[in-house]
Amino acid sequence: MSLTIPRRGVLGLGAAALTGLAAPAFAQTLNRPVRAIVGFPAGGSSDVVARLYAEKLRGIYAPNIIVEGRVGAAGRIAVEAVKAGEPDGSIYLQTPASMLTLQPHVFPREVRYDALTDLTPVSTVCSFPFAAAVPSGHPAKTFPELVTWLKAQTGDVPFASPAAGSAPHFLGVMLGKALNVPMTHVPYRGAAPAMQDLVGGRLPLFIGVLGDISPQHGSGARMLAISSPQRNPRYPDLPTFAELGHPQFTKDEWFGVALPANTPAPIVNGLHAAITQVARMPDMVAALDRLEYLPTVSASPQAFADLIRRERDEYATIVQESGFRPEN
Repeated sequence: MSLTIPRRGVLGLGAAALTGLAAPAFAQTLNRPVRAIVGFPAGGSSDVVARLYAEKLRGIYAPNIIVEGRVGAAGRIAVEAVKAGEPDGSIYLQTPASMLTLQPHVFPREVRYDALTDLTPVSTVCSFPFAAAVPSGHPAKTFPELVTWLKAQTGDVPFASPAAGSAPHFLGVMLGKALNVPMTHVPYRGAAPAMQDLVGGRLPLFIGVLGDISPQHGSGARMLAISSPQRNPRYPDLPTFAELGHPQFTKDEWFGVALPANTPAPIVNGLHAAITQVARMPDMVAALDRLEYLPTVSASPQAFADLIRRERDEYATIVQESGFRPEN
């Protein structure tokens, strides 16, 4: 179970409330510097969110928090660095969900960690949905029209995702299976080049993170469906997959925080409480909203561990049924 902080409710708080939320609500957990480890390059969404939280956690969780990039092996080097870290709260991991739930099935030989035994889950920090989009010149103006178009094609229909083995990749595989339409995955190295080809009309369908598609929505691209449980207030006319009769595609991606295994409970709970406090700050909500993310905090560290376990089990079945191999 996770707590999603409503945009309007928090952003509507006055200056007095903002001042109160910015002050520590409890004693600082640690009295030494902390390293926040991310596995992706500076300037990317993972790094940006880590820096937003690190800035606000200073003086609440620890006196100083430095964001440190351990880039390589699709993020696995960062996870392994925290796995090997001291369990004293001085190092924590901030990572996309896929590192903990999907990659163990996509790269079983390369992944040398277990999120529930080699790490101590603390909480999610934000969430964001996926969307299905077509180029603006595509004949389909709605998702039902896209389904009709897909079924009228002869041969496999290509669809793109930001990377092979990514969550959007498997969402597309599931979509083709649900619609009984043969679809061929076209992997890209990131969303930017895929969006260039979509806008240029060289791709008929792209599935990716909403925030990567939305800048082109209404101009070079057209989003037809979103994976979140509810409609996005920025795009009230954009239906959810569940509304369209496909509740199995309801899926939000998240970033989460974990400590090394065997970190003492007071430190784990202290970091969770600090994250909860920071996620409620109006300026943090506003900063995440600009990225089209929601501040989403797990109800407890155990609830976050349960989420990881549940999603990891779900992906085991999805990846197995897809027939995916790393060379795909």
